[in-house]
Amino acid sequence: MTGDALRIALSSKGAYETSTADFLAKAGLGYWRPNPRQYVGRMPTVPEAEVLFQRPEDIVHKVADGSADIGITGYDLVAEHAAEHPDVHVIVPDLGFRRCQVVLAVPESWLDITTIDDLAELSIDLKRQGQPLRVATKFTNLVSDHLYRNGVNYFSLIDAHGALEAAPALGYADLIADLTETGVTLRDNHLRVLEGGVVLRAQACLIGNARTLGTGRRMHQARVVIELIEAKLRSRTFRIVTANIAGASPEEVAAQVISNVDLAGETGPTVSPVFPKVVQVGAEHWFSVSVIVPDDCMLATVDHLRFSGARGITVGTPDYMFDTDSNAFVELAEAVEQRGNEAYRPW
Repeated sequence: MTGDALRIALSSKGAYETSTADFLAKAGLGYWRPNPRQYVGRMPTVPEAEVLFQRPEDIVHKVADGSADIGITGYDLVAEHAAEHPDVHVIVPDLGFRRCQVVLAVPESWLDITTIDDLAELSIDLKRQGQPLRVATKFTNLVSDHLYRNGVNYFSLIDAHGALEAAPALGYADLIADLTETGVTLRDNHLRVLEGGVVLRAQACLIGNARTLGTGRRMHQARVVIELIEAKLRSRTFRIVTANIAGASPEEVAAQVISNVDLAGETGPTVSPVFPKVVQVGAEHWFSVSVIVPDDCMLATVDHLRFSGARGITVGTPDYMFDTDSNAFVELAEAVEQRGNEAYRPW
């Protein structure tokens, strides 16, 4: 291990670890951990790198203080703890898993309080009575900002962790602001989300420290991780449609497909001859056509090829879909340079 080894912070246990491991494995970035009690592992695709296993909340702090160079954690934690940190850069804001919301939830028995405007009026009434509106949450920064932006100016935040749904029933808070994925736990505890009460929509994200990534070796290793993640995410939005179409020449078949430019692929169709198993004199010529189209254009492309006389239509998903540049890496490189580090040029 050298001083320029990339340090990657990942979740150490629980559902977050499982989701992260599954996502990275599908991106070709599976990692090895000796056993659940050890907190350092390896990533074979980036053999120089060191994987550090931490709690999701600690990952934010490790990246912020430079103990780790990059990490995967919840965007809610980044927004709460490092939104203004000068060195923390959100490299990929949405990794497509662990989606959740930070919401304001009130007791179902509060029949007259359905919107955040109602909550603002209640906070004024309580202030007149000499009582603060008490909100239990671990997201004190996010919730405070949301309440002030929505006209709720009189409240008291109670910093609490774990089982917040019980706070109103136990009497130490009037309402809560907490993470929810499905809302089931809130409903089971007789709570409901206020209209206008979504503080933040979040998901897992990839963050980095633009200061410590300043060495060329670390940027080289980080680029491998970022490129594979970005290309895997992009591949989910495209389909490869393949079919056989009869025609006099490749040019004629290509012209049929290109007659609808929206369904003719990224830059155009790939057309190649199909060699028949049995050669018959005077038989028509067949060509294999392949186009890459956005997922929401898949059925329209199938219909377009059918109209051109296509047979044997199949649809697949690319393993990776690389753009002309890695936008996420380019933005990170700019952030690294802005902190006075030497420019990194992989090409």
